[in-house]
Amino acid sequence: MFAALKIKIMPTSPTIDLEKIKEKAKIEIEKIGARVHASEIEPIAFGLNALILTLAWPESKDPELIENALAKIEGVNSAEVVDFRRAVG
Repeated sequence: MFAALKIKIMPTSPTIDLEKIKEKAKIEIEKIGARVHASEIEPIAFGLNALILTLAWPESKDPELIENALAKIEGVNSAEVVDFRRAVG
């Protein structure tokens, strides 16, 4: 069973390439057994943007696993689950 998980990835600076972070994040996410369904850029302030990823996440796994894995990517300041919903259907 999968859940819909939304995670916010904050870069270390406005000059970080969010596309590179997204590609590295996809690799880490797939290692854990999840899939990326959507991504978007969210403006924060002063030219800083966050990367928002929506995932199909195995309900049996702790979301903290993905936060820790993504936070270790070079150029990532933090990764935080901002929404977790049980998938319907």
